[in-house]
Amino acid sequence: SFLQKQETSNPKRYTLSEVKRMTKSFAHKLGRGGFGTVYKGSLPDGREIAVKMLKDTKGDGEEFINEVAGISKTSHINVVNLLGFSLQGSKRALIYEYMPNGSLDRYSFGDSSVQGDNTLSWDRLFNIIVGIARGLEYLHCHCNIRIVHFDIKPQNILLAQDFCPKISDFGLSKLCHLKESRISINGLRGTPGYIAPEVFSRQYGSASSKSDVYSYGMVVLEMAGAKKNINVSTGSSSKYFPQWLYDNLDQFCCPTGEISS
Repeated sequence: SFLQKQETSNPKRYTLSEVKRMTKSFAHKLGRGGFGTVYKGSLPDGREIAVKMLKDTKGDGEEFINEVAGISKTSHINVVNLLGFSLQGSKRALIYEYMPNGSLDRYSFGDSSVQGDNTLSWDRLFNIIVGIARGLEYLHCHCNIRIVHFDIKPQNILLAQDFCPKISDFGLSKLCHLKESRISINGLRGTPGYIAPEVFSRQYGSASSKSDVYSYGMVVLEMAGAKKNINVSTGSSSKYFPQWLYDNLDQFCCPTGEISS
């Protein structure tokens, strides 16, 4: 089976007791997402890791299989590195390299809880934007099998020590052959405010790798406009972001020479 094959190759399979030891019984929580909670830990060799414990499910664990299968096929500087996983009954865990600078949303929206200077210069923002684009190009065009992420958003862009961006969280991803231009999906995939129109309604066309490009565009516009796409505290958007941007475009248009780093 797929999971049995993973035991003899990277990423490595760990037992739940090993995961508990590595996280000191899940003592340091880094954050919580739609699919589970992330904890900080360390491997026996001392490397720092981030362990995502997925929510218990009664199904076949499609999101878990997607993430392990998808990311284990990747090797790129702008895609997060999966070091291992654990599967024990309904308990599922994914073990990633630790990203000390957290996720992009900590900086692009000015989270006051972040210690130190959380304002990114235009040069750094530009490098992050280019890095995300390179990561997506790799997933869409240069893997052995095409991977469409379907949930590109600031929370899923992690920043390494040097602020190199890395695409993470492949729970909603879809694997397909490189020659396939259209993708068949069941149900809604993505986060409101970043979902491409064709993903939630067939009247706009078929889902494809271009759906990720739309989500990427929303991230870029959000970074440039410094406006949250979704109010996280309420879980709803007050106005459709592309419409908001169009209505307020003059605020963000200025001669190129006026933009300074």
